[in-house]
Amino acid sequence: MTQKIVAITGASNGMGFEAAELFAKRGWKVYAGARRVEKIPQYENNIKALKLDVTSSESNQAFVKKILDEAGHIDVLINNAGYGEYGPAEEIPMDKIRNQFETNFFGAVELTQLVLPTMRAQNYGRIVNISSIGGDVYMPLGAYYHATKAALQQWSDVLDLEVAQFGIRSVCVQPGGTQSSWGNIALENSKKNMSSNSAYQPLVNSVASGLDRFMKNSAKASDLAEVFYKAATEIKPSLRYLHSFGDKFMVNVARKHPKIFRKALLITMRYFEKHNQ
Repeated sequence: MTQKIVAITGASNGMGFEAAELFAKRGWKVYAGARRVEKIPQYENNIKALKLDVTSSESNQAFVKKILDEAGHIDVLINNAGYGEYGPAEEIPMDKIRNQFETNFFGAVELTQLVLPTMRAQNYGRIVNISSIGGDVYMPLGAYYHATKAALQQWSDVLDLEVAQFGIRSVCVQPGGTQSSWGNIALENSKKNMSSNSAYQPLVNSVASGLDRFMKNSAKASDLAEVFYKAATEIKPSLRYLHSFGDKFMVNVARKHPKIFRKALLITMRYFEKHNQ
């Protein structure tokens, strides 16, 4: 049988790193893309590490071309690359906002457009878009991160309607917090994206405290890699994949009871503000 081919972006850290290793151990040929190519995992001959910057069209095109030149087909694309450009919505510079969308949304869109002709020709394919519970829930300082994830989900749903006729499915994985460097980067960004005399300093301090606690009690990246694998291989895929009961509960409340979710969020914010003084 022809070896299954998966392309994974953002494979140098966290969920992408663990997913690359998991697929490789289960016999897939993994084309793992990241800017820090030296940090991509190795597993026998099943992982091919490739330099990839999803904000660069030239890099995206080279990534897909390399896979097709070597393997001739792509069974699954996992759009995992992303980060959190946190900070006050008023103060984050526009160039950083644009880069947030380039990384979290437009990169996935372009890579998908590049692989779809091959998937249509083979009459099979799976696009797995790594969103977040943050595509439905929200918190202060994450305005543009949440916006990218909401956009990714709406786009994925529309895409799924369009490509299902060709035997292709587009689905979303919605992780909650993850034990990785993601949270630390988001916290660092929130502090960098403030003016020296920012009126939002107390808010940033309290949110940073809450987010730090949340991330420490989050799922392991290896557990979420299993969710990636299920989304990529399930014969009859769901449009959404969530990991834990807590994640499902929060998303359900935010979708069906937005006023309750907002009230609970305000209470949580006041709690962290009080205990951070």
